[in-house]
Amino acid sequence: MKLTIKYLRLYGKSLLKLIRWVNLLLVFFTQYVVYVLIVRNGDDLAALWPPIEFFFLTISTLLIAAAGYVINDYYDIKIDLVNKPGRVVIGKIITRRQSLFIHAIFNGVAILLGLLLSWRVALFFTTCGFLLWLYSNYLKRTALWGNVCVSLLTAATIWVVTLYYKENSRLVVLYSVFAFFISLVREVVKDMEDVKGDVAYGCRTLPIIWGFRKTKLFLIAIMMIFIGLLLYQAGINARSLPYYVLVFPIIYLIVRLLIADKRRDYMFLSSYCKWFMVVGVISLIVV
Repeated sequence: MKLTIKYLRLYGKSLLKLIRWVNLLLVFFTQYVVYVLIVRNGDDLAALWPPIEFFFLTISTLLIAAAGYVINDYYDIKIDLVNKPGRVVIGKIITRRQSLFIHAIFNGVAILLGLLLSWRVALFFTTCGFLLWLYSNYLKRTALWGNVCVSLLTAATIWVVTLYYKENSRLVVLYSVFAFFISLVREVVKDMEDVKGDVAYGCRTLPIIWGFRKTKLFLIAIMMIFIGLLLYQAGINARSLPYYVLVFPIIYLIVRLLIADKRRDYMFLSSYCKWFMVVGVISLIVV
């Protein structure tokens, strides 16, 4: 009995590690803030406890994202053993067959919950599930296409709120664009971080085919374009302060990218982008 409880506890910890539970909490928190402060404008205390439809929407989003993490690790076992051996879960406590079953269950439940909302929401989650599989199976090992795919899916976790709730959809799209840009930078930085394992298994990511110098210039160009969009938005928006404020963390990101030359530097930049994306979206809404 004690052995069973110990095994279940270890299995549960492994599953939480596999689905990146911290990232899922960030997704839920971001969607909650978008709903309360944009869809409901934060004017009504009742908005602090959303209706059941919102929970169907966000649980479906989390399940699709979790399924994406599972299938990604399923295909990347060998690469992760080189790049991040301490993060590998599949093949240890959770078998490869079990991971495929978990992936299918998560996707299936997400789509069923989506159907309870509308056929459009269900189709959206079906498309996302397919794209996450395609990314993990093929696109991740290509130059740029995989980065763009996962960045679009990251932005979609915000945009899906306006797919069901139509209020203030223009603002939701704006925050989705912000998430896309920062996610794209982060995904390319992660390729720079993982270049050793990617080279060993024949991946064709930007740092491999362009080299680090050209890849850095590409990222800086993206960030300069994004700064331009922020400044433009500040010029046409009465609440311009948050747009100006966000420019400084991006400039810091550019400086750190220019001087980065070790794997730990790119690990820092990847983590920085993740938290900046969440804090940035919230600051755009709150400030």
